[in-house]
Amino acid sequence: MPRGDGRLTHALDPHAPGPQDACGVFGVWAPGEEVAKLTYFGLYALQHRGQEAAGIAVSDGASVVVYKDLGLVSQVFDESTLGSLRGHLAVGHTRYSTTGASTWENAQPTFRTTDAGTGLALCHNGNLVNTEELAGRAADAGVPGAFAASTDSDLVTSLIAARPDMSVEAAAMEVLPQLRGAFSLTFMDEDTLYAARDPQGVRPLVLGRLERGWVVASETAALDIVGASVVREVEPGELIAIDGNGLRSQHFAPAEPKGCVFEYVYLARPDTTISGRGVHAARVEIGRRLAKEHPADADLVIPVPESGTPAAVGYAEASGIPYGLGLVKNSYVGRTFIQPSQTIRQLGIRLKLNPLRDVIRGKRLVVVDDSIVRGNTQRALIRMLREAGAIEVHVRISSPPVKWPCFYGIDFASRAELVANGLDVDGVRASINADSLGYVSEQGLIAATEQPANRLCTACFTGTYPIPLGEPGVLGKHVLEGIGRTPMPRVDEPGRSVSGWTGQQAGSPAVSGGADDALRRP
Repeated sequence: MPRGDGRLTHALDPHAPGPQDACGVFGVWAPGEEVAKLTYFGLYALQHRGQEAAGIAVSDGASVVVYKDLGLVSQVFDESTLGSLRGHLAVGHTRYSTTGASTWENAQPTFRTTDAGTGLALCHNGNLVNTEELAGRAADAGVPGAFAASTDSDLVTSLIAARPDMSVEAAAMEVLPQLRGAFSLTFMDEDTLYAARDPQGVRPLVLGRLERGWVVASETAALDIVGASVVREVEPGELIAIDGNGLRSQHFAPAEPKGCVFEYVYLARPDTTISGRGVHAARVEIGRRLAKEHPADADLVIPVPESGTPAAVGYAEASGIPYGLGLVKNSYVGRTFIQPSQTIRQLGIRLKLNPLRDVIRGKRLVVVDDSIVRGNTQRALIRMLREAGAIEVHVRISSPPVKWPCFYGIDFASRAELVANGLDVDGVRASINADSLGYVSEQGLIAATEQPANRLCTACFTGTYPIPLGEPGVLGKHVLEGIGRTPMPRVDEPGRSVSGWTGQQAGSPAVSGGADDALRRP
């Protein structure tokens, strides 16, 4: 089936979406600059992190204006729209939904008017694990507009805006310690740009300097594209505020770093730097270690483009087997709003990749990819390579087996759908019909990142979640939409006491996604 929003997935096989990206956030405070255009280009650099919706909020010091819509950054904004967004500070977001359906209401930035009458626009990368608890508090306290959308991000915006007789900064310092899960935030009122990161620093967030201002972004690549120099990472548990008085920082929680190791494997752009380590260099090193851990007798190393390319380069370098391009990628398929016909859908992986038959024919191949989730993509890929004349296909994966869903901002399959959860390595090999299969070890992956193991989250490989998850029944992607749940009494029902969220929220996706009920399923 096509995705519920009518768009193709950007995974290789429309029937089997792989790990879907986290969101991208951007913020800029730069009087005298065209902040909307800077934000546009910053989001353009972060497009890989989410393709469902995009939005920008701008302030001229008197009011906050938000423009957002479903679609890619280049589809949502044009020259005239950006020209109308005038001001000295802005925040922007490009979305992949990890909580809430892909609807206009759930696009970001989210917006609220605070109790003091100022505007508040917020952008969120990550996923909270105590969303239902926060929703219950909001419902009990009668927080206005708390359920206008069905995202954890919108709920956080409502909670900050509802603090009476408080500045946005003071309200944020009260609300942020209550949030549990992954959050890298950029938000703003009329005068001030804010950035905050959860105490574990699961998702990246960096601070940059312009000649006449400051920038915050999910990745350093977004700083590069707007000409900002990297200053440092926003620290775990830190809230930064930037206004006419300069930059100030305070901590709302002690840092307990647990950065997402999958950023190094797949999520981040290769030209990004995380914790001082270049992502491209880390991926090449993963490939080298993969070659030493799982050698193969083969004629050619080919990547599954683009995420498998650096690791394939490293594998070829360490193994001495020549590197070659065996698959051609159509970069634009999967970024469309047009549903494919049944005939086209049946082509599966060929929507995205096509083999170079003259290169492949008669060869023993090492095929390097970033991960195996359900196995459908690799199964189709291997079949295609064999049909193109490959005589052996040895699959090498630049991450350990993915056995557990992510609750911190990556939309993996549920545990029941993860092929490595039910099969050992040889079982997976047989399932995808490879001649051999090797995954990089967890130790090899961590060593390639050059980060201490105790500062990384590896839950999708190990099942050890660094942030407590709470009850399985309240962890789904659509927790605020009441999918499959009995709605609780509405606040306006007379004579009914309410404790918790109403369950009467926006969005009606046909199929729940991500980590929904993952812990209860086999």
